[in-house]
Amino acid sequence: MIINAFLRWVETAKAGDRARAASALARAYANASIGNDERHAAEMAMIFLLDDPAPKVRLALAEAIADHADAPRAVILPLSEDQPEIAAQVILRSQVLTDADLVDLAARASDMTRALIAHRPSVSRVVCAAVIEVGSVFDALTLLENEGACIGARSLKRICERHGDDAEIRARLLERDDLPSDARHALVEKVGAALAGDALIQAVVGGGRIERVAREACDVATIALAAELETGELDRLVEHLRVCGRLTPVLLMQALCAGRIAFFAATMVNLSGQSEKRVRSILADGRRQAICALFETAGLGSDISALFAEAVLLWRKDARDGGGRMTVTARLAMRTREARDAASAALLEMIEGLAIAEQRQSARSFALLAAQDAA
Repeated sequence: MIINAFLRWVETAKAGDRARAASALARAYANASIGNDERHAAEMAMIFLLDDPAPKVRLALAEAIADHADAPRAVILPLSEDQPEIAAQVILRSQVLTDADLVDLAARASDMTRALIAHRPSVSRVVCAAVIEVGSVFDALTLLENEGACIGARSLKRICERHGDDAEIRARLLERDDLPSDARHALVEKVGAALAGDALIQAVVGGGRIERVAREACDVATIALAAELETGELDRLVEHLRVCGRLTPVLLMQALCAGRIAFFAATMVNLSGQSEKRVRSILADGRRQAICALFETAGLGSDISALFAEAVLLWRKDARDGGGRMTVTARLAMRTREARDAASAALLEMIEGLAIAEQRQSARSFALLAAQDAA
């Protein structure tokens, strides 16, 4: 009977009075301070108030009912699609909204609604995936900054694909320990592309050199990334590089000269189709002819397979004898300096560049130690 009187009163009351009454009604429902019959009537009254023409009435209702875990879905769902200020109360706070509700909202609602969903204290993996698939850069950033957002590996890769050109997105992604290696490499490539397209860098370095410098920097970053990965993740990175066409002879030689044998072996397994056990056996103990045959099976031409075989044999000698004063790179550069031909020119140029870089780093280390001794 009280509810019936309330509904009659609502028809003539001012908006401010109706808002206060809506708040009191919702709080009474949430606190279970009324009987079952009155509770049902209160639910009907709240549903009736959803059509109130004054936004402040619906806002008061949303503020009072949003935190109630047993709030009627017939009230919560319409409020979640109301004006942004009203919807925000429910979307940010209500436990009544299911993953399916939130996915549906993300798919068909406004950018503001998706931003509100991304700000929820807890966002499930499936909801994150829905927001990421249709949302903006801002939505992706919001999820990346939200500690309560459970973003799966596939969704992280999707962010890379859709928004990897954004510098802040790249920075946030690269900070994450759970970023898959193939996505991390894709971001490295995007960083290289961004640097190559920078007008200031083009002016300083020159258009002719910038692409090569960017490519070399990406290769160095790729090899450094590979050194940090476990076997399963390393295999995924290698497959990603193969699909992207990044398993170039230059990258493979850089890895070999840098001593990244696990990465180099994984690439040979992937490219040759032979078992990991056989590949590792050939690299560790095989004769030159068997090594060359492995490389040719992996797609390296016969004209450069001998150069790779020489690098493997030098690496073996280092591993057996404990190394010497000259690095594998330096010795390889000396042995092949007179064997230049068109096919191996790029590799030999890269090897010589690596050797010079190593010498410069050694000189810096020597100078630093000398300065410390003098002090």
